[in-house]
Amino acid sequence: MDKKPNDVVITGVGIVTCHGTGKAPHVALLTASSLSRPPVETEKFQPYPLHPLPEIDWSAQIPKRGDQRQMENWQRLGVYAAGLALDDAGLKDNAEAVGSMDMIVAAGGGERDINVDSLIVDEALKRNDRETLLNEKLRTELRPTLFLAQLSNLMAGNISIVHKVTGSSRTFMGEEAAGISAVATAFARIKAGQSTHTLVGGAFVAERSDIILLVEGIRAHATGDWKPLWSRSSGEGGGMMLGTVGAFLMLESREHAEARGAHIYAVLDDIIGDRGPRDGRFEERLAEIGRSVAPQPPADTVIFSGASGLHDLSAREKSVLETVFAGVPVRAYGGQTGHALEAQFPLGLALAALAVDAGATVPAFDADHETPAKAPARHAIVTTVGYTRGEGMAFVSANT
Repeated sequence: MDKKPNDVVITGVGIVTCHGTGKAPHVALLTASSLSRPPVETEKFQPYPLHPLPEIDWSAQIPKRGDQRQMENWQRLGVYAAGLALDDAGLKDNAEAVGSMDMIVAAGGGERDINVDSLIVDEALKRNDRETLLNEKLRTELRPTLFLAQLSNLMAGNISIVHKVTGSSRTFMGEEAAGISAVATAFARIKAGQSTHTLVGGAFVAERSDIILLVEGIRAHATGDWKPLWSRSSGEGGGMMLGTVGAFLMLESREHAEARGAHIYAVLDDIIGDRGPRDGRFEERLAEIGRSVAPQPPADTVIFSGASGLHDLSAREKSVLETVFAGVPVRAYGGQTGHALEAQFPLGLALAALAVDAGATVPAFDADHETPAKAPARHAIVTTVGYTRGEGMAFVSANT
């Protein structure tokens, strides 16, 4: 590999999924000889299964109880995962580094008051003047403090407060496309010399009734028991199974990372995102992205597909990947972690970085529909195809 000072490298991984917190449980997942059923919650939100939040000691990354109390789980999870990435990169206690560190967060719509939402839905069933009803409830049920808690950029604000990350700050909204744009922007700024080190990522909490209602509004959610992603059938809901995920990465220029002696997990070679319509050109657009990002992937490449699980869309994605990258094993990581919307693309990159760093022979996540890996992974392609819009792809290489 021709190494350049402004290569974008991954030096810190902060990851939380249903499998646990930090690198260890996820390296174990990526290096297992075979996989068993992941943690799944099937009772609380029947008939919709999801991958839950693992046990977490929030104080490990958010030491002040007051800081913990003023956040809901979505913000806590993002702040916690960001802290893991900073710790892993060896920058947590470097006041100069975090003071000049840039930050880009992919965020959803913040927390909601489920009781108020339920009240509005229940009363709307009895009335036809729903616009008037909404205006009434805005005046009588919503509190200014609640509105502030719903601001999407509060995750970035709390990361700044707790971890003292006080360089430039950007927050992207827009479901899966937000995660793709966040990483792509960080990548472009480091490549251009506009940033030397950027904390980038997002978090998603699946265990929220409003999120499940949103997804099921287009009948996208899987129902019944858990199945691997490619094995879900049309008779069991839409196929999408949500997962609670926090995923942050420390991206640096090679020059900045090597100057401080940082461990480099992987090199982020390229990333492309797109938001084209889901018409007959979807396959053509995705294929174009693939050929641009990884024109000739080596034999030691694995594909981490961030497919949502939606039956038709995921099948179309898999068909493109198997055509453009013939012979390269595909791994639908959402089958093991759940689909995480804004955090889906950062999660895929985190898993890819851990895999190529460990030289993992990544096991099949769906043994009936995924081919065995022929070699330990030293390169990885990461995809995310949004469940309604937005797709992206990145190519990652081991630091050799």
